[in-house]
Amino acid sequence: QGIRFRGYSIPECQKKLPKAAGGEEPLPEGLFWLLVTGEIPTQEQVTWLSREWAKRAALPSHVVTMLDNFPTNLHPMSQLSAAVTALNSESKFARAYAEGIHRAKYWEFVYEDAMDLIAKLPCVAAKIYRNLYREGSGIGAIDPNLDWSHNFTNMLGYTDPQFIELMRLYLTIHSDHEGGNVSAHTSHLVGSALSDPYLAFAAAMNGLAGPLHGLANQ
Repeated sequence: QGIRFRGYSIPECQKKLPKAAGGEEPLPEGLFWLLVTGEIPTQEQVTWLSREWAKRAALPSHVVTMLDNFPTNLHPMSQLSAAVTALNSESKFARAYAEGIHRAKYWEFVYEDAMDLIAKLPCVAAKIYRNLYREGSGIGAIDPNLDWSHNFTNMLGYTDPQFIELMRLYLTIHSDHEGGNVSAHTSHLVGSALSDPYLAFAAAMNGLAGPLHGLANQ
């Protein structure tokens, strides 16, 4: 049957999930909505999610400074993991847990951290890319009227509509890795200790950096 997301195959997701105006590929925002709720979102719901992530995308100054001070021979995956770990300073779950929230409320703050992290990851990745391959040029500003993938490709420095569409599809079909591979399993394991999503994701990226996992496809 191949990969299925909430029961939908990749071709079904391509057909049913909302697309950008004039686009042919599904938006990652749509698959995120499907994975979280189990429902196919409307165009309005996807637009709301794009704008919500745009609002949350700004990086704290200490993370920007950290990225700008990394040596150029430090591997991009190491930079990504370190930057995400440093974003732990923004964790709403960690603060709420320290204040003694009831465990029934944990999911609300984990959700907020996950939303913030997804919003910030393109900025982190684009900053690393620009520092290493574009002589440290700026990533520019987030456009709240564009979708998540479009903003990401703009920050990388690419404007070709076909490449933007490719990124929408690529990011959509990589949105859920279940729990079997090293990185996904690692994030589940670290998260089970009630580490916040930033720490769990950073650990997952360290697993992905291994030469027998994601590093092999670089």
